[in-house]
Amino acid sequence: MISFFKYVFKNNEWLLFFGVCLLTLAGIVTMNSFVGDSGLYQRQLIWFFLSIAVFFVASAVDWRFLRQTKIIVSLFGISILVLFSLFILGNVVKGSKSWFDLGFFAFQPSDPIKLIVILILAKYFSRRHIEIANIRHILVSGFYIFSIFLLVFLQPDFGSAIIIFFIWLGMVLVSGISKKHILAVFLVGIVSFGFLWGFVFKDYQKNRIRTFVDPLTDIQGSGYNAYQSMVAVGSGQILGKGIGYGTQSKLRFLPEYQTDFIFAAFTEEWGFIGALLIFVIFGIVFWRILNISMRGDTNFEILFGLGLAILFFVHGVIHVGMNIGLLPVTGITLPFMSYGGSHLVTEFLGLGILVGMKRYSRTTHKDLVYNEMVGI
Repeated sequence: MISFFKYVFKNNEWLLFFGVCLLTLAGIVTMNSFVGDSGLYQRQLIWFFLSIAVFFVASAVDWRFLRQTKIIVSLFGISILVLFSLFILGNVVKGSKSWFDLGFFAFQPSDPIKLIVILILAKYFSRRHIEIANIRHILVSGFYIFSIFLLVFLQPDFGSAIIIFFIWLGMVLVSGISKKHILAVFLVGIVSFGFLWGFVFKDYQKNRIRTFVDPLTDIQGSGYNAYQSMVAVGSGQILGKGIGYGTQSKLRFLPEYQTDFIFAAFTEEWGFIGALLIFVIFGIVFWRILNISMRGDTNFEILFGLGLAILFFVHGVIHVGMNIGLLPVTGITLPFMSYGGSHLVTEFLGLGILVGMKRYSRTTHKDLVYNEMVGI
């Protein structure tokens, strides 16, 4: 036991660890400013300590067993089974049947399944980096991920489905697949959407899409949250209103301030300077993730690290984008800062796996590793 703790504390990525802890604490402090007696602050603090334990345990594990095809196939099968069981056993929350209610806490399977999606794609592309330019790899990998995407989309959990799609798209791009084939897939999608818009969609369906793309056209309806979020961000100005003085959140003008709009709630209190500090910390986190990734022992570890960076990046960009009115509101959390145990434990687990992979990483020059990954 003593040797385990010595190994953990000697070999961990402390800059990465303290960076994500600061982000989590920033979210917890923001929640504590507004939630009153709801208990969200206390519960999130418990999830935070549990996530730290998960990170340290995961960082001490030898994850090379994940390279085995039977392991990845099993994870894929378990993901499909769990998502199917949601339609039978799942609990409906805000119109989405995407949670298991276990009594003392609720669990959202789509969060850890995002990690499984990364593992599936890392395994698939790592074995085919020499022939990766073949378009069939877009189609085959897309088929695997589309089955998961569809089950999540039908819950309906549009936000998680979008993240799963962008994980696939990002890992397809970094794996070295021909950009011409990617462009062809996008053109087919655009033409198909144009056909549906012109000949299939009814007027009310078109109006829903217009409101989704530009929610501010219906401020009193579906655009209310986006508008209040923009007001909160703008009212923070340079230095913010101070901890506990964010009126948009405190007076409940801004719904879901602890989850979907945590960035707006934080920025109202801390202002532009606080938002800039958050971006700097996220930048450090991404830098360490990419640095560890490029020293991976094989393409599998490299692609897993890149997939993890894509997961956090897409979550962050969409969350901030919808908080400042640049993107539609899709209910996507901000990594480490938003309330919720499922996503927080998953994020720390993903980082723990990455740090665990570092223990058998190689010291080859990063340019040679990149060339091998893309098949140059």
